[in-house]
Amino acid sequence: MQALKTSIADVLVLEPKVFGDARGFFFESFNRAVFEALTGVKADFVQDNHSKSARDVLRGLHFQLAPHAQGKLVRVTQGEVYDVAVDIRRDSPTYGQWHGEILSAENRKQMWIPAGLAHGFLVMSESAEFLYKTTDYYAPEAERCLRWDDPALNIAWPLAGRKPQLSAKDMQGLSLAQL
Repeated sequence: MQALKTSIADVLVLEPKVFGDARGFFFESFNRAVFEALTGVKADFVQDNHSKSARDVLRGLHFQLAPHAQGKLVRVTQGEVYDVAVDIRRDSPTYGQWHGEILSAENRKQMWIPAGLAHGFLVMSESAEFLYKTTDYYAPEAERCLRWDDPALNIAWPLAGRKPQLSAKDMQGLSLAQL
């Protein structure tokens, strides 16, 4: 496995070593010792989540407030998404910046999103199954949503003129200025 740096210092893209032949493939999707060696992060993952979404579903940009802030290790097992992390840590040199990455069942990339960042994704295939490990439990009272289309962020979602499908909660997201 290798870790690739992104425009936000603490956000990393992980590419596994995949072993394949005519029978199929095998890869190690998570190994605590390898993860720690590559990232320098000693994450205690406490919850795994799995979602399935249709094309043009946009989930996010979600985060949880301290003391329930979550680090997330995310990947796609079926389909393709455009995955986005936004730095909302006020003391960070990359505050207000975002990084987007295509994650798919085909490329098998994962993205590490540390606590203190907002996260969301747009489904680019007919459907996608999305898995993520979190470093804290879901806490509804701490959950918040950053507006996916905040002009201050100017995220280049690959919608090609289509409108995303949003949940009622995600339609109520706050702007970066309102946070």
